[in-house]
Parts: sequence; structure tokens; C-alpha cells
Amino acid sequence: MKKHNNFRKPILPTLLAVQLAGCMVGPDYQKPKTDPGPGFANAQQPEFQTQGIEGAWWKQFKDPRLVKLIELAVLNNRDLKAAEANLRQARALFLDAGLDLFPHITTHANYTDQHRSFDSLNRRNFVPRDLKLYNTGFDAAWEVDIFGRIRRNIEAQEANIEAAEADRRALLVSVVSEVARNYFELRGHQNQLYVAQKNAENQTHTVELTQERLDAGVGTSLDTARAKAQLNTTLATVPPIDSLIHQDVHRIGVLTGQLPAALADELLKPEPIPPIPDLVQIGKPAELLRRRPDIRAAERQLASATASIGVITADLFPRVSFNGTFALEAQSFTGLGSAGSGAYSFGPRITWAALNLGQVYARIRAADASAEASLAQYEQTVLSALEETENALVNYNRVRERQVLLTSAAAESLEAYRLAHLRFDDGVENFLTVLDTEKRLLEDQRDLAQSQTATATTLVALYKALGGGWEEFGIPQADLPEAERLFSP
Repeated sequence: MKKHNNFRKPILPTLLAVQLAGCMVGPDYQKPKTDPGPGFANAQQPEFQTQGIEGAWWKQFKDPRLVKLIELAVLNNRDLKAAEANLRQARALFLDAGLDLFPHITTHANYTDQHRSFDSLNRRNFVPRDLKLYNTGFDAAWEVDIFGRIRRNIEAQEANIEAAEADRRALLVSVVSEVARNYFELRGHQNQLYVAQKNAENQTHTVELTQERLDAGVGTSLDTARAKAQLNTTLATVPPIDSLIHQDVHRIGVLTGQLPAALADELLKPEPIPPIPDLVQIGKPAELLRRRPDIRAAERQLASATASIGVITADLFPRVSFNGTFALEAQSFTGLGSAGSGAYSFGPRITWAALNLGQVYARIRAADASAEASLAQYEQTVLSALEETENALVNYNRVRERQVLLTSAAAESLEAYRLAHLRFDDGVENFLTVLDTEKRLLEDQRDLAQSQTATATTLVALYKALGGGWEEFGIPQADLPEAERLFSP
């Protein structure tokens, strides 16, 4: 028994050595070279830092609730779970392709009970009409990968794994950004609701004042009607804002893998928008190309398409395989173990699409075109990523400028509102001026609240465009890491 094991021990390494010694037809993949330039055109402001990028950018807002929600989404988001399943599928297909390097061994067992007609028998030789046959054994088939068909397929499947990993990372970046964006919109809508309610409270005092003046005989019913109309107009803005608040809560609930209203008790309590960080680390364009998962996915898809050309090109050449069978055959079940029951067969097999090479060439041209399309898609992904980032930088700059102006406008409107009331009380200003300043105050404060929200969400869009954040969360381990190391070209 020990001698038998020693004989078998070097067989698999020998087979693999024979496989790897063969050539691989088809083009060898070379990663495209892309020059994105030294820096971003719209990153000249001092708040943009080009030395590296903040990985866990959401922690810069110093909001523990936001951090908790993002961690919850990464754990439970259903789209992410689907992406993880796709990654496991890619790993399984890679293993399946890698096992083609080894002999395929199957077992069989069958039983035949045959009764032949009298006329079919050879009457010169005695052949029984009734025949029972028991058969069991092993079948083996091994394709010698002379021209690299199997190894190119392994190469393609490995690239598919890496593309699936990149797709999951891209989805993770998107989910994290969506949670942050909806969270900031929730806080922004709560701020807008506060502005509307606060202005409605002030306008209620104005209605009471006009009613008191009317009762005292120094006011007019027109002033009271105008004050009530403005109050009702302000109150009418409350229901739509409240609806948006609940929609934000529901969206965050689903993003974190829960029922829509699961977080209502926690999130419906009003809180301010977290402060915006003074500095934003954006890195350089070359780092963007290395970091963005969608670019990585497109590049890996190009690698897979290139390897697939080699898989098809190998069909221009003969396939060499060895087939063998070892079996036990007997006319009774108990006879299977007898000395004379053994049977075997072994021999090479060569197949070649010699008469169908036109079809093979057509498939090669199709594979070439597919690789060219993948290259164009990769280049478009790079350009789109740079465009998205430049747009996000411009938007963030302009939104910040607008917020500064609206902050000043809201402060001036508040002062105008205060002065108008004082002058009206002193009898030196008419009531229309009071109404106008109230309306202007509401509009400016509402615009400021919206601008504060836009500043936060635009910064989230910038971080999303930069493609960071996925580094903070591990990629699921390979189901069969040993197999990956064994089969990697």
C-alpha cells in the first residue's frame, strides 16, 4: 500500500508541469495607459488638499449617528448582499475553470439483463439467449492544455472575480454615499420645518397684533386679513416638508436593510446638519484612477475579454486528450471481485475543427470586437469619472459661495423684519412693509436652510466621485483561497 501511494504522489505535479509547459495562444493582456493630468482644474481653492484622500470621509462630520447608520447599511443592505453573492459566484466559476487542468474522473455502475431473439443468435457458436452483466468502475479524461485554452479561461475567470470585487466596492461607495446624502437631507428638511414653524409663530403674533389694533379702533380689517393670509401661506409649507422628512426616514431604513419605518423613533427627533469640515482631501487624478472601483471593474472586464480571445483562438489547433476506463465486469454480482473480472481501456484522442475553421475565425473576430468594445468602455469610464469629479468640485465651490451670500441675506432680512415692526409700532411705517419683511425673512431663511443642506450633499457627491470609502470595509474572503493561488497564471 505504501508503495502504491509513493507511485501516485508525483503524478499531479507532473501533469501540471506538462500543462504549464505549453504555449498560450491569443494576445497577452496589457493594461491601458492613461494620463489624467497632474491635477484637477477646479481644485484651486485652499480648502482642497491634494495630498492623499480621506478614507472614512463620513467621520469628518463628527456625527456618531451617521457613522452608526453607515455601518448598519454596510452590514445589512440587500444590494450589497446580492453583490457579495455575485462575487462568490465568480469565485466558484474560477474554481470550475481551474479544475479543467486536472483529469476528470467519474464512476459508473450498471446492470444489464438481456434476452436475445433466437434468430439473432450465431448458431455455429453456442451463445446463450439470456445474459446478465454487472459492470462498475472508473472513467478518466484529461485534456492536455498544449495551446493554453484552459489557462486562458482561468485567466478570464480570475479577471471576472476581480471585476466582481470592484463592482461590490462601487456599490459600497454608492450605498455609503446614499445613506449620508439622505441623512443630510433629513436634517435639512427638519431645519426647513423649524424655519417654517418659527416664521409661522412670528406671523401668529402679527395676526394677534393686527387684531388688537382693529379692536382698539386704530387698525383695519384689511391688515388683519392680509396677516392671516400670510400666516396660512406659511403654514401650508409645513405638510410637504413633513412628508419629505418621513420619506427620508423610510429611505434610510431601507438602505440599512430594515423596514421603512424601523428607524422612525430614532430619526424623527430633530437635529442640526453636522458642521462641514474646513479642509477636503481630494488627492490627484492619478490616484482617482487607481481608487475608483468602476474604473477597476472596467479594466478587469477588458482583461477578461482579452483572455477570452485566447480561449477561442485555441480552437484553431487540435485538442489532445487521454481517456481511460478501469472496470470490473461479471455475469453475477458476486463475480465482480474475481480475478478475471478486471477490464480496462486507455488511449489518446485528438479532435480538431479542421472543417469548421471559418466558424472559429468568425468567433475570434467577434471576440476581438468585444475586447475593443471593452477598451472603449474602459476609456469612457475614465473620462466619465474625471468629468464627474470636476463637476462635483465646481458644484461644491459654487454652493459654498451661495451659502455665504444667503447667510448674509438671512441676517439682513432678520434685521429688516425687526426694524419694520418697530417702525410700525411707532406709527411711521405701513403694514405692507411689515408683511413684505416677514415674507422676505421666510424666503431667505428657507433658502439658507436649503443651501446648508446642498453644501453637505454636494460634499457627499464629491467624495462619491472621488471613489473613496470602500477601503474601510473588508471584501469577503475567497471561498477557496488555496484554489486561487494554485490556478492563478
